[in-house]
Amino acid sequence: MTTPGTAAGEDPDAPIVAVMARMTDRLERLPGRLGHHRVFLATYRRTTQAVWDAVGRGAFEDPRWVERWDVAFADLYLAALDAELTDAELNGGAGVPRPWQRAFAAPPGLPPLRHVLLGINAHVNYDLPQALLSVIDDADFADADLMARRRRDHERIDDVLSSRVASEQGELVAAGERVRVLDRLLAPLNRRASRRFLRESRVKVWHNTLELQAARLAGPDVQAARLAELEALSAAKIADLLRPGQVLLRLAVQGFGVRLPRGSMGDVRRPRSST
Repeated sequence: MTTPGTAAGEDPDAPIVAVMARMTDRLERLPGRLGHHRVFLATYRRTTQAVWDAVGRGAFEDPRWVERWDVAFADLYLAALDAELTDAELNGGAGVPRPWQRAFAAPPGLPPLRHVLLGINAHVNYDLPQALLSVIDDADFADADLMARRRRDHERIDDVLSSRVASEQGELVAAGERVRVLDRLLAPLNRRASRRFLRESRVKVWHNTLELQAARLAGPDVQAARLAELEALSAAKIADLLRPGQVLLRLAVQGFGVRLPRGSMGDVRRPRSST
């Protein structure tokens, strides 16, 4: 028998298990006025468990690195959520990054799926490049073989997330999402579309990570400017998802991710693995 919230055979005191405990704590403490945040947080908690299970199955080339990355990634979301919970009544959430400000401020009455899409979009587009950068140092970027392994593990997350689509559809129904007969007929198509969205966004995330790393080499001012640029692009994507109309259709046409334009870093040399 395994400890609840752990993967079979894995350390119940591992950092990723602690992160899941923090998510559970936030779920239990969310005030009623912020109950619409619950659907994304619960989805993320289940997804984190699925990643941890995949680590236990040996699904990654470097499981210790994947765990460090997943914890760094979750920490960024939890920091934004905690800032929202602390600041919302005091100063309108001014300490929350703009993509998360817009996702958190979405009308509570939106369908559960829309809240999930908003949370995923803010987290992947804005937080994920930063999380990757925090667990890949400059020496790693210069090692083409190591970076190839990092990128393969980055892409393997797609398999974990895709495997969750059917289950998460059931969870959304339980949360109050109406499912028409047509939606049920299109479920296999939706799963394929989810894989395409994941693939498209992860290619852009990897590109944005490399752009931020080049900016890091150029100095803190350049890095801050490029991060602000990513924040603006990510916030604009959230604003687009909040517009009335067929959100999934717009995503199919425009894509799920955002892409930083290539920066002009003077004589900063890009690592060979960036191509």
